[in-house]
Amino acid sequence: MAGTIVSDTLQDGSGNSTATTNAIKGSAKAWVRFDGTTLVIPSGGSYNVSSITRNGTGDYNVNFTSSLSSANYAPVCTTRNGSIAGLAQGSLTTSTFRFLCSNTSGTGTDSTDNGVAIFSS
Repeated sequence: MAGTIVSDTLQDGSGNSTATTNAIKGSAKAWVRFDGTTLVIPSGGSYNVSSITRNGTGDYNVNFTSSLSSANYAPVCTTRNGSIAGLAQGSLTTSTFRFLCSNTSGTGTDSTDNGVAIFSS
């Protein structure tokens, strides 16, 4: 059964409420967790991310399943194993962005545990 819920306000059991636009705008538009050595995205490990493309050591494109409404979004990138996560300057588009991973010396490295979340209005 399909349907539509229309509401201006969400309220919890304690009576605390917020405008529905806060819930919509505050939610991640895409997220993914992936292994940079194999490009494997674990089952249930993504939302609105179709694939990861490896451009070189520690250099990846995160590709969205559904394009975002604009390239004005805020990616949050994480990595482990003593690595540093970042973005390639000027790489944000509505369908993909470049994620960079390096060691503390600035040399590209493939980390086995990376995460990305995209926030946008």
